[in-house]
Amino acid sequence: MTETPASTARRTSRGNRCGLVLIGAALAAAGALALAAGSGLLGRRLADAEVYSWPSGAAGTLLSYGVVAVAVPAALLALRWMIVQGRSGTVNRLVVEADSGRGATEMTEGAAREAFEEAVGGYDGVRRARARVTDSALTPHLRLDLTLDDDADVADLWRRVRSEALADLRTALDREALPTVIRVSTTAPPKNPRRAPE
Repeated sequence: MTETPASTARRTSRGNRCGLVLIGAALAAAGALALAAGSGLLGRRLADAEVYSWPSGAAGTLLSYGVVAVAVPAALLALRWMIVQGRSGTVNRLVVEADSGRGATEMTEGAAREAFEEAVGGYDGVRRARARVTDSALTPHLRLDLTLDDDADVADLWRRVRSEALADLRTALDREALPTVIRVSTTAPPKNPRRAPE
């Protein structure tokens, strides 16, 4: 079975969650054990004992170099992991037409996205339209955030987005389908609306 970008993203997210749960559980267990030992729950002798005595001389120097040699790569790996979590998954280019023998025709993601946002933003009742093309250049997915007026007809807007703007985008990308997730929010009415003079 061919693995899709969506299934890869789900597997990566699941791996991240499992890793964070395991690290969190280990740190919580170590913290609870240290707290119990320090408060004397595991015996007075353990509570009064010195946690660690750093050796002096050559052994201490060698040990300090060893700690640094382990800590620096661990910190760099942790930093890389944090940076990867912040990635949005947005693609830069979209493959419009791929030909294994002669190459591929590409389009910038920004051009496609801006045209789509402009089209949807012009519909009645739409305050703001923000789109992102995610996953991969070959199998793009669309995420659309819409902010609507509080009296907008959501069902009618969705029909219009699907039949007009999305259809135009699929035609531009030469695709029969473009999986799309739409998140809709409405603007709150003003707290003290001013009445028009009668």
